[in-house]
Amino acid sequence: MSSRDFVHQLGGEHGLSSSRLSTRLHLDWLLLVSLALVCTSGLVVLYSGADGNMKLVWRQAAYMGLGTLSMVLLAQIEPATYRRWALPVYLGGVALLVATLFAGADAKGAQRWLQIPGVGVRLQPSEIMKIAVPMMVGAYLSRRPLPPSPKHLAGALLICLIPALLIFRQPDLGTAILIAASGLFVIFLAGLSWKWIAGFVALVATAAPLFWFYVMHDYQKQRVLTFLDPSKDPLGAGWNIIQSETAIGSGGLWGKGWLLGTQSHLDFLPESHTDFIIAVLAEEFGYVGVLALLAGYLLIIGRGLYMAATAQDTFCRVVAGALTLTFFVYVLVNMGMVSGLLPVVGVPLPLISYGGTSILTLLSAFGVIMSLHTHRRMLGY
Repeated sequence: MSSRDFVHQLGGEHGLSSSRLSTRLHLDWLLLVSLALVCTSGLVVLYSGADGNMKLVWRQAAYMGLGTLSMVLLAQIEPATYRRWALPVYLGGVALLVATLFAGADAKGAQRWLQIPGVGVRLQPSEIMKIAVPMMVGAYLSRRPLPPSPKHLAGALLICLIPALLIFRQPDLGTAILIAASGLFVIFLAGLSWKWIAGFVALVATAAPLFWFYVMHDYQKQRVLTFLDPSKDPLGAGWNIIQSETAIGSGGLWGKGWLLGTQSHLDFLPESHTDFIIAVLAEEFGYVGVLALLAGYLLIIGRGLYMAATAQDTFCRVVAGALTLTFFVYVLVNMGMVSGLLPVVGVPLPLISYGGTSILTLLSAFGVIMSLHTHRRMLGY
């Protein structure tokens, strides 16, 4: 058999060259294509949710382009470098969170952004911590015996707690909980005993009343009460969730058609291009459209978990797994929030909702995951 015939049986010269290209660029084509499909769907839905505002669509597309560039660049960095730089990046992120509390730009009663002088750009430091926290916890635990001892478990929890408290002070309870969860996923994947997990759940349940009376702000309590019974204040606090459920239900199986949704285009649905954009998709594309989006998400999540499972060392495994599970939680919380299954916490729908910093962070995180997977034969630490 000639060499050309052998190449043909493997899938052709083109397939072989594509494989070599993905190896050289440290990219995972299945994950890359899945992300591209979801991002493209996001632009289509955003155009409708933003009522045809092309300025927002082009801006979102530009951030997706920057995010893709960041993803490709981050995929080239070896895992050993990520582990070495985990502490400086984490400390830098914490410093930015502290600066935000004192000099952050105020918007809707919250200080969550830092204004970069001279360029007119705002930075949201909490987005950085979505990657920095799991990387730091992963670097900390990977250098210690596993499963973690009580001493090392306390150290890992402290790493999660510091940024979570700073973000909570902004205030941004939803992001604080989700960033803390990203670190907890690392601890779980490091082999934490189920006894410790059960004890932690019991502790949280016991502390819930104290959290309610002494920690939560009034508007956060109102969100929980509205979740339990939106009809108590249908024209006030319950308006968002009632209109969202109406939009989702009115779409039926196939939807009303693109740009033909009434709830969003007649301004009944609030935040239709950000937190509640899934209601726009459900109204215009129906349950079939929602299922198609869920299929895209499941493909991304499944591929990410596979890449984590095939990692060759603890750091790569726990960080890739935690970043993927965090993405899953963001999807779960947003869809649960918009459909009335969870309280409203202001979490965007990943890769669909309008938001530049969120897009950059998510695509960058997948660049890190690709690096941890594709460099698995080059580990040298």
